[in-house]
Amino acid sequence: MVVHQLDRAQARRIAVHAQLLADPRPTDLLAVVRQLTLVQLDPTAAVAPSADLVCWSRLGSSYRPEWLRQALERGRTLFEHQAMVRPMEDLGLYLAAMAQSPAHERQREWLRANDSFRRDVLDRLAADGPLPSRDIPDTCVVPWPSSGWTNNRNVTQMLEFLVLRGEVAIAGRQGRQRLWDVARRVYPADTPVVPLEQARRARDERRLRALGIARRKAVAVPGEPAEVGDAGEPAVVEGIAGEWRVDPAALGQPFTGRTALLSPFDRLVHDRVRLADLFDYEYVLEMYKPKASRRWGYFALPILHGDRLVGKVDATADRRRGALTVHAVHEDVPFTPELTRPRLTSGGPSPSIGKVWVRADW
Repeated sequence: MVVHQLDRAQARRIAVHAQLLADPRPTDLLAVVRQLTLVQLDPTAAVAPSADLVCWSRLGSSYRPEWLRQALERGRTLFEHQAMVRPMEDLGLYLAAMAQSPAHERQREWLRANDSFRRDVLDRLAADGPLPSRDIPDTCVVPWPSSGWTNNRNVTQMLEFLVLRGEVAIAGRQGRQRLWDVARRVYPADTPVVPLEQARRARDERRLRALGIARRKAVAVPGEPAEVGDAGEPAVVEGIAGEWRVDPAALGQPFTGRTALLSPFDRLVHDRVRLADLFDYEYVLEMYKPKASRRWGYFALPILHGDRLVGKVDATADRRRGALTVHAVHEDVPFTPELTRPRLTSGGPSPSIGKVWVRADW
């Protein structure tokens, strides 16, 4: 098999194009999530919830947050699992793994000891769901032991395990509170179960198509892996060590960049090692740092311009006033007149770096 030889600019453009951040913009929310394979949920909303930022950066000012809620709660074209929104048509790729959950013996022992509690939770949801966790009685036999925030949060812990097992699903939200229900009322009954190994390969292929280019093997991280195994075709990126895989359909595609603000949880920047290698861009999410130790801000938004990440915007939204306050714009490269000049794209003028607007009414 041929090994594709790529320079960094080519690799960056493949990555940006695969993430639907090039011109022309997509116009359909479901098509966006299908291509990205996932949109990560996070409660932090310094500017807007991360999922809305990700969708807005692809769809533009036409996007409305209620679209995501409707697709999850009414249309059921998307589902939420492990803090990720995914296309419902991908559910079958996860059912075999759900059947083997949880993976750790300590968790399985706790479930065995609390089988009556498990049945109580399922019976309550079947009768009255969907419900927030506070409306589900705690009938545990053995409390959940933890040195962290989950200590003795028995109902929430049981619900999390039952979601992993595919017995319970998240049916929607009341504000930030998740609503839980039996899975059969949320997931389509006729969803085919893809065998475990076949599903793993399919997920690798879907992930590579979403990323465009990625490492074959990477450091294990919680949640979605950063590696793609043997999906796609081998590639070498000039000046960067490691075994890369590239989506062959992404090669040779025309590229017209645009300017966008990204969520810190955006998949273009989520893998910090890949980010440094391909984009020569340093980023740390600093909301967990003391204020005095922050370089860029509590929830700084990376600035994508064409195929480069050129800076960060430190901003917060005041939803009561409908106002966005920009505290600082950090330049990773000098913002020259050429860099900041608006460019014409198929959707009209692409905004300059100084005029990337964010909806502040979320």
